[in-house]
Amino acid sequence: MHKSFILKTQVFLITPPFTQLNTPYPATVYIKGFLNTKNIESVQADLGIEVILKLFSKQGLEDLFQVQSSKFEVLEVSDNSKRILALQDEYTKTIDSVIAFLQGKNPTLALQICQEDFLPEASRFSQLEVPIAIGMDWAFGTMGTQDKAKHLSTLYLEDISDFIVECVDSNFGFSRYAERLGRSANSFDELYEALQEKPTYIDEILISILKERIETIQPELFLISVPFPGNLYSAFRSAQWVRKHHPDIKISMGGGFPNTELRSLSDKRVFEFFDFITLDDGELPVELLFEAVCHSDEGGISSSDSEQTQEPKFKRTFLLENGKVVYKNNSTRGDYKQSEVGTPDYSDLPLDKYISVIEIVNPMHRMWSDGRWNKLTMAHGCYWGKCTFCDISLDYIKVYEPIAAGLLCDRMEEMILQTGENGFHFVDEAAPPTLMRALALEILRRKLVVTWWTNIRFEKSFSGDLCLLLKASGCIAVSGGLEVASDRLLKLIDKGVTVEQVAKVTRNFTEAGIMVHSYLMYGFPTQTVQETVDSLEMVRQLFEVGVLQSGFWHQFAMTTHSPVGMHPEKFGVVKETEILGTFANNDINYVDKSGIDHNKFSFGLKKSLFNFMHGICFDYELQDWFDFKIPKTKIQPDFISNALEQEEDFNIKPTAKIVWLGGKPSQEHFTKSKKGNSWEMMALTFHDKKESFVIQTGKKEGEWLVEMLEKISISNAKTCTFQEIKADFERNLEDFELFWYSKPVNTLRNFGLLVL
Repeated sequence: MHKSFILKTQVFLITPPFTQLNTPYPATVYIKGFLNTKNIESVQADLGIEVILKLFSKQGLEDLFQVQSSKFEVLEVSDNSKRILALQDEYTKTIDSVIAFLQGKNPTLALQICQEDFLPEASRFSQLEVPIAIGMDWAFGTMGTQDKAKHLSTLYLEDISDFIVECVDSNFGFSRYAERLGRSANSFDELYEALQEKPTYIDEILISILKERIETIQPELFLISVPFPGNLYSAFRSAQWVRKHHPDIKISMGGGFPNTELRSLSDKRVFEFFDFITLDDGELPVELLFEAVCHSDEGGISSSDSEQTQEPKFKRTFLLENGKVVYKNNSTRGDYKQSEVGTPDYSDLPLDKYISVIEIVNPMHRMWSDGRWNKLTMAHGCYWGKCTFCDISLDYIKVYEPIAAGLLCDRMEEMILQTGENGFHFVDEAAPPTLMRALALEILRRKLVVTWWTNIRFEKSFSGDLCLLLKASGCIAVSGGLEVASDRLLKLIDKGVTVEQVAKVTRNFTEAGIMVHSYLMYGFPTQTVQETVDSLEMVRQLFEVGVLQSGFWHQFAMTTHSPVGMHPEKFGVVKETEILGTFANNDINYVDKSGIDHNKFSFGLKKSLFNFMHGICFDYELQDWFDFKIPKTKIQPDFISNALEQEEDFNIKPTAKIVWLGGKPSQEHFTKSKKGNSWEMMALTFHDKKESFVIQTGKKEGEWLVEMLEKISISNAKTCTFQEIKADFERNLEDFELFWYSKPVNTLRNFGLLVL
């Protein structure tokens, strides 16, 4: 290669295929942002989107069909694959236009796509002909041409994917690759054997891209982030090729998969591919690897003199030493605070080339796959940290550290300038309500126009007014765990919420205009059939009264690092084996003493939820969703509606913050007379984005109110408490409570006077 094209960078970070199509997974983005603070030069790449774009192109499909045509007759393939091959010219003709449309570059194509005679159609389109109680027109009638076209284009891509899986590479998947080889792989044997085989067609595309990048960048340290089991195989394939062709480059794996699965790694064959595997927060381990590999005397490193003169120091790092796998944690340096890790850096990534898809008509799943989101974290770890099904013993959940709202907004502004995108997905375990409040206030003070969503716990502190504040700051959706909608099991899970509380909180979000998605669980240890049925009834009622808009059922899985996994006897289950594997160890096979087969509920729970999300079938008997006998629910049919009708608590804490979201009113003085008496009045006219309204007060109260609204305006850096406002009023006026609960103030409460 000509020298002028060689970048020669010290660190190269990749996310191997595959994660999301619409936005980069943030791990390398976070690490690159940290390396910037240390003046360590790095380049990152999302090889998943690069492989997808090379495969799903005119040239890519021509190559794909050419490879298959030569051996097609010897394969026993489905009629569906034969149909796709017969229509190969239509696929190669349309693919580039469809990809451009999904990248947001060709919006007018939607009109052709929606006519349904533009795209070639195979089996995925048959689902449009057999809807469950509703049709495509209902689903997309209010969503518009662009969204319907995205959904049809997604089906078109999935048809091609089905062809690839059947005829080219059975491990292919848009958001995962060879996931089966990484999931619960206690032994390395199967994955190791797969890596000895000839690279697949998808592997060859990956390797061709990787080869060009490695030869251009020429890194000393190659970092591979593996967030999920579906990235593991391609991570090893990437490492295998680099180890063979560039043995001088040191290779390290980090990310969510090793953090949870490889904590007891002992199989030395793994180190035929990798030099290092790091666990938990990656900043300090990566910096120490850089010092060990790339020579600390090149500058930009802040380590102690004693560490530089001794043997290399490592933080939470596996490596091979004297033919054995050893775990090195010999650095005394502490992990970096969240305020020190820098702003996530999206440079190097092809942000304009990610593709937005709509796989299913689920509002929250649509957000995961449609649109590009900048990823940020409000707080490291989980402030609750008690849920018994969760890996609360691991640092990524156990170590809680929030980030100041001002610093978060600084990072948001920096990322908006860098990416040109103002959408943010806060990827917290559970975003803390107090920090969400502070962030919303800071966003509004800075007049930032942003759109954001995050994961929460259904805390009672999410009052109606707090939800209105979050909405005003740009929050459009939240997701949270209702888990098993049973108060007994929620207590056993140590969720810290009740079903009644969840109903009230979801009502507050919904009334503020914020979409609510709930994670739902079935099959938790000791869960009875009756409790499963009652949970479904709770979920039915939550959707029927309109306080939930989206949900997803998943079956309980026991993990090594959760309280259930560490103390199964407390939860009525028995581990099937106590022997640790030499490779991945996280998921635990167990026997529930109840003997209930929870698997059989899966289809009925998911089918009923699909219909509830579309606002239909609430009058069906629960028995109608299952093909086996279930008991009748013991939940009263009006349980949720009764919970929502309870009287509101009018007590306001003296420390509550009072904020005015509205603008400055125009004033008009007039005199009011009655039975020979007259007194001075004020009319205050306010204008919000939708309408204008007028309130009338006494002159003195009105003058005080105008002055106070300016003090508590969202644009001011300092907020006032309820006690401070009360004391200010009572300096010159009387009966604050009478005024606060009067009609004029109640009107303002409906238009942006918030008690937080």
